Amino acid sequence: MSVSSGVFPCYENQFKIDTSSNNTPAWKTIADLETFEVAFDNGVEEWTPFESEGWVRRLMTAKSVTITVSGKRNIGDDGNDFISGMTFNNGQSAQAGFQWTFPDGTVVTFSDAVINVTSNM
Repeated sequence: MSVSSGVFPCYENQFKIDTSSNNTPAWKTIADLETFEVAFDNGVEEWTPFESEGWVRRLMTAKSVTITVSGKRNIGDDGNDFISGMTFNNGQSAQAGFQWTFPDGTVVTFSDAVINVTSNM
């Protein structure tokens, strides 16, 4: 296997959704995805104890990631249909397993990702 370097094309990132309703995952690809964006949010607590003589102390206490994916509606594709079916869900019924496979083969799995459908077209 050859070693790659440089920038990977976006299409080499792959996304899957767990369409199962039980404890046995059923990972399905999502057809017709076109773009994605990743944003990280960090929760930082800060305080100024007397002994720090005015200097602020900080501690990273939380992390979150938002992955925004857009594409075309593909009726008949298991992954695409599953996400479309979550359009009006709330609470835990708006959660599903989500996988991101990087170009180098690394797989990041989110067990209870919130699926926030903002357009169903």
